[in-house]
Amino acid sequence: MINFADRVLAATREKQSCVVVGLDPRPDWLPAEFGLSAGKQTADEQVADAIVEFNRRLIRAVAPAAAAVKPQVAFYEQFGWQGVRAYAETIALAHKAGLIVIGDVKRSDIGTTAEAYASAHLGKLDADAITVNPYLGSDGIKPFTDFCKLGKGLFVLVKTSNPSSAELQDWPRPPEAGFGGQAGHTEGGQAGEGQTLYRRVAELVETWGEAHRGECGYSAVGAVVGATFPKVATELRQAMPHTIFLLPGYGAQGADAEACRACFDKDGFGALVSSSRGVNFAYRSEPYKSRFGEAKWEAAVQAAAIDMREALEKVRAGSSS
Repeated sequence: MINFADRVLAATREKQSCVVVGLDPRPDWLPAEFGLSAGKQTADEQVADAIVEFNRRLIRAVAPAAAAVKPQVAFYEQFGWQGVRAYAETIALAHKAGLIVIGDVKRSDIGTTAEAYASAHLGKLDADAITVNPYLGSDGIKPFTDFCKLGKGLFVLVKTSNPSSAELQDWPRPPEAGFGGQAGHTEGGQAGEGQTLYRRVAELVETWGEAHRGECGYSAVGAVVGATFPKVATELRQAMPHTIFLLPGYGAQGADAEACRACFDKDGFGALVSSSRGVNFAYRSEPYKSRFGEAKWEAAVQAAAIDMREALEKVRAGSSS
C-alpha cells in the first residue's frame, strides 16, 4: 500500500494545489432548484438525494482545483440512515473524481469501540483519512493508526480553529506539578510557565507518527491546526516537522493564504488548507454573488476553488523560493 502522506504529496504536485473543499451540505442553503425550501418539512430520503446530487455537481466543479475533499459527517448523520447513505455515496463520487477523501468525523474511544469506528470509517465507508480526537490518549489512537499500514491516514486534533479552543488547548502544564495555572488564549506561545496542552498533543502526534512515515519524510498521522492562529501554527510546525497539517479556518472563519505560510516546508509542502461554506456556497456571498448569482452556482463554486488555489500557490511558491 502507498503511504497516505506520499499520496497527499503526489496529489499536491499533480494538481499544483493544497486545497481541501469541505463538503458540508446545508439543505436550506442549497439552490432553489433542489426544492428544499427553508422551513419546509421534507422526507429524509428526499433530502439525502438532493445532497448527493448537489455534491455530485460540486465535486465536478472543484475537482480540477482541489487535492481533496472533506465531508463533515454530522451534516449527513442528522438525516438518519438516509444521510449516512448520502455520506457513503459522496465518498464514492469523490474517489471517482480522483480526489482524496478526508472524513471529518472526530471519533475517539478505546478498545473494541475504537476498532469499530476505524473499521467503519476507514474500512466500510472507505475514507482515505479521518479526523480523530486525542483526548483518550494512546489507547484511543492506536486502533486508528493500525489502518495506516493499509494506506490510510489520520488527522489528530491539536489546535482547532474555533475561538474557545483556548479553554482547554491552551491550558498550561507546569513541568513539576501536572496541570495548573490560568487558562486563556496565548497566541504564539506557552501559557503561564508550563507547556500548553496543544504542545503536549503535538509531541504525541510526532511520536504516534514515527512508524508511519512515508518516502516523502512525512507521516500518515497528521494534525489539525487552525489557520486562524498563525503564530501557534508557526510554533507547531517547528514541533511537528514530520507531520502534515490540515488547516481549517480559511475564508469564512477569517484566515487567508498568508496566515498559512508558516505551515509549509521549504519546498512548499506539508499542509492542506480547508474551506467549506466559502466554496460550497460561494454564490451566496461576494464577490461571487454579483458575478454569478444562484443561477450559476456551479460556476461560482469553481471560481472560488480556483481563487483559493491561486492564492495559496503564491504562498507555497514563496515558501520554496
